[in-house]
Amino acid sequence: MRRVPGQHPHRPDPAEDFGPAAPAQDDLRVLFGETTAVFASLAGPAHMVESANPAFFQAIGADPRVRTGMPLGQLLPDPAGQGLIGLLDRVYRTGTPRTGRDARVLLDDGAQPREAFFDFSYEPRVDAGGNVTGVRVIGVETTQVKQAQRFTAEHRLLLEQIARQAPLPDVLDGMARAIEQLSPEDLVVSVLLADPDGRRLLHGAAPSLPDFYNRAIDGIGIGEGVGSCGTAAHRRATVIVGDIATDPLWDDFRDLARRADLAACWSTPVLGRDGTLLGTFAMYHRVPRLPQAADLALARLFADTAALAVERQQAEAARRAAETRERAARDDLAFLLQASTAFTVDLDAVQTLERLAASCAPRLAPLCAVDVVENGRLRRVATAAPDERLRQVLASHAPVYDADDDAVARVLATRASEIARRAPSGPGPWRDLGATGYLCIPLLDRGTAFGAVTLLSTEAEPFDGHRVALAEELARRAASAARNARQYTHRVTLARDLQAGLLMPEIPDVPGADVATSYHPAGEGLDIGGDFYDVFPLDDGRWAFLLGDVCGRGAIAAATTALVRHTARAVAPLLPGPEDVVAAVNRALVNRPGSHGTGFVTLVYGWLTPTRHGLDVELVRAGHTFPLHLDTRHTTRLVDAPGSLLGVSAGTDVVTRTLRLDPHESLLLYTDGITEARDGTGEQFGEARLAAAVAGAPPRPSARQLVDAVTHAVRDFTGGQEIDDDRAVLVLTATGGTSGEGDVSEP
Repeated sequence: MRRVPGQHPHRPDPAEDFGPAAPAQDDLRVLFGETTAVFASLAGPAHMVESANPAFFQAIGADPRVRTGMPLGQLLPDPAGQGLIGLLDRVYRTGTPRTGRDARVLLDDGAQPREAFFDFSYEPRVDAGGNVTGVRVIGVETTQVKQAQRFTAEHRLLLEQIARQAPLPDVLDGMARAIEQLSPEDLVVSVLLADPDGRRLLHGAAPSLPDFYNRAIDGIGIGEGVGSCGTAAHRRATVIVGDIATDPLWDDFRDLARRADLAACWSTPVLGRDGTLLGTFAMYHRVPRLPQAADLALARLFADTAALAVERQQAEAARRAAETRERAARDDLAFLLQASTAFTVDLDAVQTLERLAASCAPRLAPLCAVDVVENGRLRRVATAAPDERLRQVLASHAPVYDADDDAVARVLATRASEIARRAPSGPGPWRDLGATGYLCIPLLDRGTAFGAVTLLSTEAEPFDGHRVALAEELARRAASAARNARQYTHRVTLARDLQAGLLMPEIPDVPGADVATSYHPAGEGLDIGGDFYDVFPLDDGRWAFLLGDVCGRGAIAAATTALVRHTARAVAPLLPGPEDVVAAVNRALVNRPGSHGTGFVTLVYGWLTPTRHGLDVELVRAGHTFPLHLDTRHTTRLVDAPGSLLGVSAGTDVVTRTLRLDPHESLLLYTDGITEARDGTGEQFGEARLAAAVAGAPPRPSARQLVDAVTHAVRDFTGGQEIDDDRAVLVLTATGGTSGEGDVSEP
């Protein structure tokens, strides 16, 4: 990086020397330089220059007009101090050749002495008689090569830092210091980085520039005429200013440069692989000067290095940002899934909205309230706050449904979220709560707003888009869960009411009999069960009873149940016996419209006649489970009454069985949901366990005690598992009373 004597700063033609950056291999070749051979033939003890090539005179900085005939000592500055003349003297005296590597020579290039390094070979010149007449000098200057090697070593260290993902400021600062320390010139390096918008340059590294200068140029615009760096960034090309004092590009910064003692600035744009502007790499000098080819090669090399460091840092930042977004997305999803699960733990609308408030605070806001519309008014059903005092303050406020200045009322009317960086405008305890902003979101059911969730912020930071989106999604899920809960409650209530209409509203008072029932529908109670029972009086003092099971569930089963019960009630007073009633029920089932179902029915139907001795029973069994008779000795037996299913064919094949229930004896009717109940292994409860449960009841059990014994035994056997079939039980126990025949004495 040596200036040719007599050369003056000027604005070079960019097309001549400072065009597009050369390939990397060309830059390295320029940095290492071309090999320069030095030759001189010296005579006598004074080392008179007899002959030498031009490179010799150029290397030692001698006047090109000087050729031969002068002692070498007169051409070298301060030769004695360098030891070169002494070395030539020894070769001349001893006649022994000598070599030297990286010999340091102080050369005068016409401006100031410079340090240079040579590999020399010194050989004695001898005459025909073997006498030494002089010294022949052959050398190669290694200054530029040595310098480039040092730069290359530093460059390798920088690349290792980049590969280790060292912080970008450390890499850039180390690069600037390395170039400044290795340069033989009084060089100052600066790196500016483009802002994300590509409109300004920000401070990157400049360890040797004064702080006031770095502060002044931090954030300069990118454009034509904005110094060397702003212009280079704008042009996407190297900008050379050899003399800041006269160059118009520095009109706005000339005084600043003078204060910083800067006279020249060469700026190279730092570009990414896709041509994106990343920043600038600038080399300042204290004196006006223009670059040599090696200077430009050095600038391009380290501009590329800076680009690599910046892109690596940007890639790492992008990776971290992507990981952060991914973690945030996972956290958001986990949050929503956890909240959604909580919303559906039980199908209760109010509890769902309470969980909504608890989910919002404090994750999305410190304060949260949920209001719903009930009978034209707003009711606050849930609140959440950091402490109980604030929660009570928030719970005590009730928004007005039709108030124009109330955020909840507006949101209910518009069905759109409302957000503000202030407390709500309507009346409320906003000062006591410390509210600084709010977010109000409607709760929608098929487009109709049935409520709103209000989040109150107490921070200086307003609600950002991320929190708003998360809150709206949470509100949407909670609204859906609340709607499902309301629908479920409505369906359960409807099913319960309809089921109650299909069963006895209450157990009748049957003379001489104790009657108890149990009904446990399968599932969640959303569908009408297929099991049914009934007890009703006949005109002659007798009582009819029945228990059956309809194939299927739901509305069709309900219609079939109603058909069986109502047919039996209608025809029983008109027909002579249970077989005739069952035949009438079968005809009704066979003749029903196809839209009312086609499933079969199992049934036990009978008549009770109270007597002085207990209860006389007549019954028929149509494909149903066998009734169970418990006598006073706690012995059980199945009542075998053959009979086929109902609703399958026009004819019936049933047989009437009669039995007497003495006082404290019982007849137990049940559906197959009892005997087919399963435990965890899949084993069925069965008739044997049923008989054991009945026999194990207390002595002289009441009808209710028998029902409880059966239901408890089944529950213990199944472990309280969800049942998959309806379970119905009807128990008729003789009490010993009579109707019109006097009392029956105890046996």
